[in-house]
Amino acid sequence: MSGLLALLDDVAAIAKVAAASVDDVVGQAVKASSKAAGAVIDDAAVTPKYVHGFSADREIPIVWSIAKGSFFNKLVILLPLALLLSLFAPWAIPPLLMLGGAYLCFEGAEKVWHALNPADHSEENVYREKLSDAHLEEKKVKGAIKTDFILSAEIMTITLSALPTDLPLWMVAGALAVAGILITMAVYGAVGLIVKADDAGLAMAAKGRLRATRALGVGIVRGMPYFMKLLVVVGTAAMIWVGGAIIVHSAYELGFKMPYQAIHEVASAAGHAVARFAGALEWAVTALLDGLVGLCLGLLFIPAVKYAIAPVAGRFAGKT
Repeated sequence: MSGLLALLDDVAAIAKVAAASVDDVVGQAVKASSKAAGAVIDDAAVTPKYVHGFSADREIPIVWSIAKGSFFNKLVILLPLALLLSLFAPWAIPPLLMLGGAYLCFEGAEKVWHALNPADHSEENVYREKLSDAHLEEKKVKGAIKTDFILSAEIMTITLSALPTDLPLWMVAGALAVAGILITMAVYGAVGLIVKADDAGLAMAAKGRLRATRALGVGIVRGMPYFMKLLVVVGTAAMIWVGGAIIVHSAYELGFKMPYQAIHEVASAAGHAVARFAGALEWAVTALLDGLVGLCLGLLFIPAVKYAIAPVAGRFAGKT
């Protein structure tokens, strides 16, 4: 009997350790994934456009198909690659982060440039509209999953870089897996709510028993276009800010410390000037300056991509 009690006690102790380990994994995943906020917001802002033009009954199935592709991207492809990277080439993480940050800066700056110069891209927009109309749902889903792969790679790399370097491999794998699952559920759950919000608003406006319910439905329908525009603006700003911050911090780790130190000094001076709000002000100034760095770099990347990278990539792809 005493042997059985001792065994049960050992099992309970193991269970406590396992529970603590699970808590550690989830905690590390949540903490690390918060660093990828810019890419996550952009992912949520980009995805709704892929259901545009389809009937209402196909919106959720399309979102679910893209979500399944996103799970596959993160858990089957990118997670093993991230583990291999952490094991055999941790030195490559800052350069890869800088590449991802450059991509975010380029994408964000390109959106700003398009917004300021819509006439310069009218032919391109018409071509994209025709292309969208000519393709089937499967093509749209595949295109969305390809875009998700790029954003997911950035999310997983940022998450990996934010994890403590002394974590055991199984905990790194668990934290990356949990972060990937949580982020994907959050992004595509939010996208599902967004794309169905106007339908819910129409139903409330048409069938609501109370005047307040009908008024709320009308408000949702009228407000969704503005909300979508706001989401794009927030996503663009987040991309530029996070992209700039990634490049500044990664450059610091690689030995190019001047940008990071200059931003830190300006932010500290601003915080000391208003001591009561020092923390918030330092964060805001740092974010603003990181964003300016990201915007300037992104604007420089636009002609580089258009006139150098895209033609070369086209030749390798056999398109030119």
